[in-house]
Amino acid sequence: MDNQQKYAHIPGWGADLDEANRPAYPMERMPARLEGLHWSDPPEPQPQRIEVLCSTERPNMTPVFGTSSPPRGLSGSLRRYAFRHSENDLRHWLVLLLADRIDCGEGLIEDLSQGHVPNIYSEMGGNAELRHNPMGAARKALVVGAVIGLVALSMRNSRRHRRLR
Repeated sequence: MDNQQKYAHIPGWGADLDEANRPAYPMERMPARLEGLHWSDPPEPQPQRIEVLCSTERPNMTPVFGTSSPPRGLSGSLRRYAFRHSENDLRHWLVLLLADRIDCGEGLIEDLSQGHVPNIYSEMGGNAELRHNPMGAARKALVVGAVIGLVALSMRNSRRHRRLR
């Protein structure tokens, strides 16, 4: 029993078998274009001077790769752990997200250790938001002020509660 008979009970199956019924048939080229799909002469690979993490799905190195931020510190350890898992595993992506957040913290600590105090407001686009979305900036300022006020109030109440004991 061939596939045509095997699946004939499925409505619409095999509708594209006849080339005359294919919507894209007049645009198809025979033979199909393969330009850029395969290298006739693969480029010389980029020299690997730093650690580059590779996916388990694609274990071979690509000819060109980024070297701007090699894995380092706790975030680098988390990235190495993430790349032990397949890309279809949720752990891979969640650990990479966590590593990104930790890398931000490591960057802040590194800046402070070198005597540079980062301007977090400007680096996160505060000036642009104030210029282009003033209502959103005001809402964020109110939320941040309310959170700071609640934290200060709870700390004050906890001190007062400790004194009364």
